Amino acid sequence: MQYLANLAEVEVSQIYRIENGKINPKLSTILIIAKALEINPSVFFL
Repeated sequence: MQYLANLAEVEVSQIYRIENGKINPKLSTILIIAKALEINPSVFFL
C-alpha cells in the first residue's frame, strides 16, 4: 500500500479507507490512482 500511495501521491491511510469501503474517493483521486497503476479507470467500476 505504501508503494501505491507514494506513486499516486495519496496518503496511505486514504488508500486503506478506499480499499476497505470506508470512503468513496473523488473522481480525481480515482484517476490519479489509475494512472499510478497504469490501468484504465473504468476497471474500478466493473
